[in-house]
Amino acid sequence: MKKRNLIALGASLFLALGLHAQTAAITNGLINWKGSEITNDSHEGTIAISKGALTFDGASLTGGSFTVDMNSIVCTDLSEKYAAKLVGHLKSDDFFGVAEHPEATLIITSAEPTEGGYNVSGDFTIRGITHPESFTLKLDGTKATADLEIDRSKYNVKFRSGSFFENLGDKLINDALELNVSFNY
Repeated sequence: MKKRNLIALGASLFLALGLHAQTAAITNGLINWKGSEITNDSHEGTIAISKGALTFDGASLTGGSFTVDMNSIVCTDLSEKYAAKLVGHLKSDDFFGVAEHPEATLIITSAEPTEGGYNVSGDFTIRGITHPESFTLKLDGTKATADLEIDRSKYNVKFRSGSFFENLGDKLINDALELNVSFNY
């Protein structure tokens, strides 16, 4: 009898706590990316957030996740012919190994309120490698934006990286990858 009461109490608490959590699906998700060489030459483009959701307790962000479709990567600063060549290289094993790793993910592990948004920490997975990252997520109505920089070398993206190779001179590509994320929820 006591076991049944404990189970009933546990289920009631789970339901009561769960009723406060709300999930909002992410739509129109897009990441603008920029990678640069040591010479300040750079390339930029976009990549799509294919799915995701934010979790709220009342009006407070408590978690969430999103998935990036690595096959959707586009280069926007080159002509069609050269953009296609760069995108093919970015999808190769030299960079993101998209054939084996078609998705990248973020799972939000914490969100601390700030003015206009949240300081978010989460686990990024790129090329099957997971590392914690932190950034500020700004919320405005039903639109969210974030500007962040990730170190590609932590995810084994080695091509012309000074973290893996010496004496690259002006052929070195910076490890910092600039990301500007926007989506509706």
